[in-house]
Amino acid sequence: MSTPSIRARFLSRAVLIRIPGLLAGLVVFGFGIALMAQANVGLGPWEALHQGVQFRTGIPMGTVSILLGVPILALWWPLGERPGLGTLLNVLLIGTATNVGNALIPAQTVPAFQLAQMAAGVVVIGLGSGIYLSADLGPGPRDGLMVGIHHRFGWSIRRSRTVIEISALVVGWALGGTIGIGTVVFAFGIGPVVQVMLGIFDREGRVSRRREVRILDGSPGSVGE
Repeated sequence: MSTPSIRARFLSRAVLIRIPGLLAGLVVFGFGIALMAQANVGLGPWEALHQGVQFRTGIPMGTVSILLGVPILALWWPLGERPGLGTLLNVLLIGTATNVGNALIPAQTVPAFQLAQMAAGVVVIGLGSGIYLSADLGPGPRDGLMVGIHHRFGWSIRRSRTVIEISALVVGWALGGTIGIGTVVFAFGIGPVVQVMLGIFDREGRVSRRREVRILDGSPGSVGE
């Protein structure tokens, strides 16, 4: 089977009609990250890494996500993966929405409110994932890296995800990123939430079938970035 042309992958009618859902999902995803960040009781592995870099450099958390997305995408090429339109917009929009969300959403200091906002963040991230993944316009850069390692080295999806997620978590922790109960809730909660949201937004099950192994058989961790 021949590789689709650049026009088919980025500018075809089938792609263009799915862009609104893609954009909405990415923005919602970024605001979910901001909800968790402002709750200050723990972040997912990649978000903890981004926040840790922010603490060390002063660069906004969302901007760190964008900047790190570029070298991660560069790693796709030797692994044989190729980005879609959704991949490129993922890099730009989630980080931008995270920055906006962090500026608009108040930080919580009362434990009950922190836990409630953290839980809301996990649900909102799952909602954003379901909306944008149902557009089926390409995986996020970190998701694609996981799949590329799986294909290139023969590692299982579980092993690929575990190595990547733990590495991000350890580096994020070392840099001062927030690790806590929110990290645990995210790790074990995000997969089921995304599964429910895909059931709502991907009623035909096209994306769900293709991603089922990644979400349910892989280790818990970030989804969609």
